[in-house]
Amino acid sequence: MRNALIAVISVMILSCARTVNTDWLSRSYSDIEKAAHGSVVHFYMWGGSVSINAWIDGFVSQELKSYYGITLIRVPMDTRLIVNKLLTEKQAGEKIGTIDLIWINGENFRNAFENGLLFGPFTEKLPNFTNYIDPGSAEYDFGYPVKGFEAPWGRAQFVFEYDSARIKNPPRSFRYLINWVKAHPGRFTYPQPPDFTGSAFIRQAFYALTGGYSQYMKGYDVALLKNRSVLLWKYLNSIKPYQWQNGKIFPRDIASLDGLFERGEVDFNMSYHQADAANRIITGRYPETVRTFVMKDGSVYNTHFTAIAFNSPNKAGAMVLANFLMSPQAQYSKNMPANWGDFTVLDLKRLPEEWKIKFRELDLGKSTLPIDELVKYGVPEIPSGYVEALEDGWKNEVLSK
Repeated sequence: MRNALIAVISVMILSCARTVNTDWLSRSYSDIEKAAHGSVVHFYMWGGSVSINAWIDGFVSQELKSYYGITLIRVPMDTRLIVNKLLTEKQAGEKIGTIDLIWINGENFRNAFENGLLFGPFTEKLPNFTNYIDPGSAEYDFGYPVKGFEAPWGRAQFVFEYDSARIKNPPRSFRYLINWVKAHPGRFTYPQPPDFTGSAFIRQAFYALTGGYSQYMKGYDVALLKNRSVLLWKYLNSIKPYQWQNGKIFPRDIASLDGLFERGEVDFNMSYHQADAANRIITGRYPETVRTFVMKDGSVYNTHFTAIAFNSPNKAGAMVLANFLMSPQAQYSKNMPANWGDFTVLDLKRLPEEWKIKFRELDLGKSTLPIDELVKYGVPEIPSGYVEALEDGWKNEVLSK
């Protein structure tokens, strides 16, 4: 029995080594798919959403098992910690790691790419990318060139959430928001950066208060940031005493703010997910009167991606998973508010007619804003260098004040 167990472990180790050492970028996708059959893929991703986790553990896991015999293991971890883990492994010379696919974008992608922590370029090997994705739509990530090291799998836009049964006219600009917060002390707050949603909130305010996003699109400019961010810190500090808990405490993350809103302790929630409210209404977490709005000053949007770790023990399996996540069936399922509500990255013009009809007829719920309004006020994310700088600045200029 002991010898048999040792033999099985030895085969697993040798198989893992072969997977790592294979030049998958020179192989056909058919070969990649065959090699991935029956394997285990570890998907490292942010785990702060119950609905997203359920969709991965349910639909995605079941489909991968059914079609490819792949066992999917979701590993919840903050993306920064994932990048730090990979950096530690690279510095230690670990050629075989534990991470296969990563949910990533923004400054985390830039840091991972610049430190050689990712495998690629791999996207051109994936049939769903070449068949259904407009390559121009996935060329940059927060202004940073992707170069085939990330596969797009979702689009998101920042929205505010409120209960229309209690609030009739929510503030639609940051100029009006400051007046509302001061008139309703204790009823507003936001997650503290570097929480993803909290960071997006202060970036959105940064654009609105300093003259728009376009001035920042030429690349990270330290002098420009220093000059313009003064307006942001002044604004945030002016509303701080009127926030929940007198601004002495900020929600640790978006899940904490979710709880405050659901319990009625604050009047606004926020989400970098335009159909979040629809999902929560369906699951019973929100009353049916909850609605969303975007600031007329601009509402940030981005594409989020998957990437493969440089030392992934199962690169073939990771590529199959990344490809599946871009399939019409996965994108449609993900777009359904009951599952997630995340918007598709597919170019609908490239889809077979049956899928075009499905996407066009998909009911996104009354709380989800029409696409036209989202597009009208949507503004792109600026280069990722600003993200970390603004998060650090917030700690020094707002949190510590």
